[in-house]
Amino acid sequence: MRALVIDRTGGPEELQVREVPDPLRISDEVLVRVVAAGVNPIDAKTRKGNRVSQAIEHWPVVLGGDFAGVVEEVPYADHPLRPGDRVYGMGRVPRTSGSYAELIAVSSLSVAPMPSTLTFAEAAAVPIAAMTAWGAVVETAKVHDGQRMLVHAAAGGVGAFAVQLARYFGARVTATCSAGNRDFVASLGAHRVIDYRSERFEDVAGEQDVVIDLVGNTADDTGTRSLGVLRPRGLVVNVPTGSWPSMAEEAAERGIRATGYSVAPDARVLSVLGRLIDDGAVRVHVDRVLPLEDGAEAHRLIEDGHVRGKLVLRVAPDPD
Repeated sequence: MRALVIDRTGGPEELQVREVPDPLRISDEVLVRVVAAGVNPIDAKTRKGNRVSQAIEHWPVVLGGDFAGVVEEVPYADHPLRPGDRVYGMGRVPRTSGSYAELIAVSSLSVAPMPSTLTFAEAAAVPIAAMTAWGAVVETAKVHDGQRMLVHAAAGGVGAFAVQLARYFGARVTATCSAGNRDFVASLGAHRVIDYRSERFEDVAGEQDVVIDLVGNTADDTGTRSLGVLRPRGLVVNVPTGSWPSMAEEAAERGIRATGYSVAPDARVLSVLGRLIDDGAVRVHVDRVLPLEDGAEAHRLIEDGHVRGKLVLRVAPDPD
C-alpha cells in the first residue's frame, strides 16, 4: 500500500511517501480503506521524537491517528460493521500502524459509522480532537448547566469542539484565541471571547469553575496564570502532554484541583458525537485539505500552532 512514513525521528522532511506492506487484520480488528486522515499535534510530536516515539519497535513507521474511510474486512460475518460501511475512528500509533496510509487495521471498539452529514475529509477531522474535548469537558469537568468554563486555544481542533460541547451542555463559556479567530469562536457559542494578545485573560475573565487548558506553560505561562481565575477547589484540565510539568504542585498550593487528560478511542463516544453532528448541535471546521504527499507541509503548519479547526490529508478520492 501507499503510505506516508518516517524512517527515524526528526523534522517534517523525514516524512516520505513509499510503498509498504498492507497491515494484517487480526482478532477483533476491522480493516479500513482510508480516504482521509486527520493531522494532530501528537503526530508532529511523535515524529520529532517525544515520549510516545519511544514505543516504536520497527521502522518505517506510519503516523496518524484520525481516519475516515470504508470498511474492507470485519472480524466475523455477522459483525455490526459490514464491508462497504463508511466509518471514522482513531488508531493507536505507534502500537499499530497509523492512518497516513491507504489501509489501517484497528480495534472494532475504535470505529463507528461516519456522521451522514459529513464528507470524508470532515469526518477525518473529528475523532481525536472531538473525543479529547468530550473527555475533558464532559467526563472530567462534568459540564453542567450554569458552570463557568474557560477554554484556551479555542480556535484549534480540540478547543473548537470543547467550546461547542460546553455550550451544548449549558456552561457559561469564556474562550481565548487570537483576534483573527474572534468571530469564528463566537460563532461556536462562546459567551465571551478574549484576544489573548491584547488582553490578559486573568484580568477580564472573572471567576471560573473550570479551565480547559490546551496550552500549558509553553506560551506566556498560560497554565500558571489560569490558576488565578479559578474559584477555590476549581478544576484545571491540562491536555497537551508535557506542557506544564509543575501543574500539580502549583495547583495544590492554591487549593485548586488539577489533572491531565489523555484521550482513548471509544466507538460509543464517536457514535454520540456523530449524532450531535448530524443534529447540527456540533459542527466541524477543516482549515484545509492537503494531499498525502504534502504531509511535511501539514506538520509544519500544525507546529506553527495557528490552525483554525483541523488539517486533513487526502489519502484517496471519495468513493462513488
